[in-house]
Amino acid sequence: MITNVLAGILATALLATPLPVDHWQAPAPATSARAAIDLNSASVADLEGLPGIGRRTAERIVEHRQKNGAFKKIEELMNVKGIGEKSFLRLKPLITVGPPKTEKAGGTR
Repeated sequence: MITNVLAGILATALLATPLPVDHWQAPAPATSARAAIDLNSASVADLEGLPGIGRRTAERIVEHRQKNGAFKKIEELMNVKGIGEKSFLRLKPLITVGPPKTEKAGGTR
């Protein structure tokens, strides 16, 4: 009888104890929290931060952008020497294409 009473008290105490708020929150996503790199505004240093992109490939991406204009879609990255389909698929979730930078005309009057 004492065992039943103790079990009842213990069960009541456990049920009445609030759990920490963190217990009820969804787990953080497993993906990286860093923002996507914009191919139209990224510097060589920014691009080097991408997996599998070394200095020379990052320079080629910037050169391609300078010669051909802004990237219109991320798939155009495969037009850069050294970026094949396999590399592109690895980079796809990490890159984006924003509107091209417009330089203000600094003409004199």
